[in-house]
Amino acid sequence: MPDKCDFGLVGLAVMGENLALNVESRGYWVAVFNRTTSKVDEFIAGRAAGKRFKGCHSVKELVDNLATPRKVMLMVKAGPAVDALIEQLIPLLDPGDVIIDGGNTHYADTQRRTAHVESKGLLYVGTGVSGGEEGALKGPSIMPGGSREAWPLVKPIFQAISAKVGPNNDIPCCDWVGPDGAGHYVKMVHNGIEYGDMQLICETYYLLKHALDLSNDELYETFAEFNRGELDSYLIEITRDIFSVTDELTDNHLVDMILDTAGSKGTGKWMSQLALDLGVPTTLITEAVYARHLSALKDARVRASEVLSGPPTQKYSGNREEFIDAVRQALYASKICSYAQGFFQLQAAAKEHDWPLKYGDIALLWRGGCIIRARFLDRIKEAFDADAKLENLLLAPYFRDVITAAQPAWRKVVSTAFVLGVPAPAFSAALTYYDGYRQARLPANLLQAQRDYFGAHTYQRVDREGVFHTDWIAQRRPPEKGGK
Repeated sequence: MPDKCDFGLVGLAVMGENLALNVESRGYWVAVFNRTTSKVDEFIAGRAAGKRFKGCHSVKELVDNLATPRKVMLMVKAGPAVDALIEQLIPLLDPGDVIIDGGNTHYADTQRRTAHVESKGLLYVGTGVSGGEEGALKGPSIMPGGSREAWPLVKPIFQAISAKVGPNNDIPCCDWVGPDGAGHYVKMVHNGIEYGDMQLICETYYLLKHALDLSNDELYETFAEFNRGELDSYLIEITRDIFSVTDELTDNHLVDMILDTAGSKGTGKWMSQLALDLGVPTTLITEAVYARHLSALKDARVRASEVLSGPPTQKYSGNREEFIDAVRQALYASKICSYAQGFFQLQAAAKEHDWPLKYGDIALLWRGGCIIRARFLDRIKEAFDADAKLENLLLAPYFRDVITAAQPAWRKVVSTAFVLGVPAPAFSAALTYYDGYRQARLPANLLQAQRDYFGAHTYQRVDREGVFHTDWIAQRRPPEKGGK
C-alpha cells in the first residue's frame, strides 16, 4: 500500500460502497469512513477484502491518509449531515483540497456551500450521480458542477468510473456542467424527466391492460417490440422484463401483487416548484408528481370506487394492433414533450443563474449509466448541435416531423382514454402543452380583462404600446332587469 490514498469517501451505504468499489476497480487507492465505524470494519473485511482500500475510524484519519490535493467525496443523506461534515473537514484540509457532495442535494444548498467552502480557500463540487446501485458500481452518469478549478483534479477519476458510450465504448458519460449548483440542477432535471418517463410508461401499461385486456405475456411482447424501435431505452427494457417475473409465493405475475401506491424522494417536486418560480410550463412532470400523490391515497380511492361511477365499459372495440401502434406513437410524442419541457426549464435556469450550460453535451451525459438513458438522446444532441440557441426541442426538424406524424394517433389515444374513463394525466398534459405552445393566440386576453375588471391589474393591447386600464363597470352593457 502507498503512503497516501488517491481518493476519500465518506458514507458506506449501498451507493457509497458501490461507488468506492468502482473507484478502486480503476486502479485507485481509496480511504473510506462511515459514522458508524463498525460498517467500515465490515466493508474492509467483506467486499473490500484484498483490495486497494484503507479503512478509517474518524474524519481526521481519512484526511491524514489522502495525498494532496485531497479529494473527499460525501455520500451521505442530503441536508444537515452534509453541512456537518463540511464543517468537520474544513479545518483539516489545506488550500486547493476538494470536497465533493455526491448526494441528491437541492441545487441552492450547493450554491451556498460552494461559496462557503471557497471562502475558506478550498474547492467544492456538487455532482449528480445517476444509475442507482448498479450504476454506482459499474458506471453511472456523473454531472459535476461547482468550483471550476476542481474539475482537472477530479476529472480523471470521475471519467474513469462513469458509464461509457459510443462506437468504441470510450466516451465517458461525465463532463463539467457549470458553476456552483449547476450539476445538481441538471441532476434534478434528469430525475424530473425520469418521473415523466415512468408515468407515461405506466399509463401505456394501464391503457393496454384495461382497454385491450392484454395479458402480462402480451405486455411483455409489446414492450419488447417497443424497445426495438425509437423508444429503445433502459426504462422500456426493464418494463418489458417486469412482465416476465412470477411471484414465488403465489405463482401470479409479481407486478399484479404489488400495491398500487408510489412514493417520491423530492427531486420531482423540486423541479415543479422551481418551474413555478421561473414561470415555465413544466406541466407533464408536475402531473407525474401529482399522479404519485394520487396513488398514495389508496384508502380514499378504494372508498371512492364504491360510490363514484364512470363509463359503462372500459374496453376498446376497434382494431387491437392499430391501437397498440397508436399508443406507441403517443408515448413517443409525449416523451418528446417531456424532454422539451425539461430542457426549456434548464434554459430558463441557466439564464436566471448565468450558467453557461451546453444542452447537447448534457444530453450525452444521459446516454449511459443513468435511468433515462435512451437512443433518443442522440437526437437531442443533434438538435442542439444544429442550433445551440434552439428555443424549444419541439421546433427542431426531427422532433417537429415526429410530432406531426404522430398527432392523429396521439389524439386518438388521449380521446379514447377519456371516453373509456382510463386516467392518462401525463399523456393529456403532453398533448395540452403541445396544443397550447403551437397557438399564436391563447385565451389569456380574457383572463387579463377579468383581472383588470376585479382588481385593476391593467393589461396590454395588440395594437399599441403601453399599459391600459378600463372602468369595466362604467362601460359594460347594463344587465337585464332583475339581473346583477
